[in-house]
Amino acid sequence: MNIVTSKLPLVARILLGAMFVFSGLNGFFQFMPAPPMPAAAGALLGAFGASGYLFPLIKGTELLAGLVLLSGRFVPLALTVLAPVLVNIVSFHAVLAPAGLPIPLVLLAAEIYLAWTDPPRHRGVTRAYGIRGSSALPCSALLLA
Repeated sequence: MNIVTSKLPLVARILLGAMFVFSGLNGFFQFMPAPPMPAAAGALLGAFGASGYLFPLIKGTELLAGLVLLSGRFVPLALTVLAPVLVNIVSFHAVLAPAGLPIPLVLLAAEIYLAWTDPPRHRGVTRAYGIRGSSALPCSALLLA
């Protein structure tokens, strides 16, 4: 294993964590203005803001999970928490604001890469358990139960 492949997961984890810490902090302190968006995207974000709780929840989740990624502890948990956030970010940009899609795709690729490069640490997240939780069963067995 050469130096590039041995350090690539560390670089991906730090960049992904830094992006989410930056985004989470920006959600609370607005130190970087939002770029202009199409009307539908602005309407959706306006509705999220009007709810009063959704943006703090999302940005708080991004901030905490990003800090966990930067710490290097509980990385599988942070990746699991960030997965639905990333799916929504990618979906938002793909449907409502396609001009901003490249960065979310890079973040999604980093997330998938990190989950893929260290399977033993993610075994508990990807293992299917039986109905009673005592033994592992194939997913098809769960459908038949």
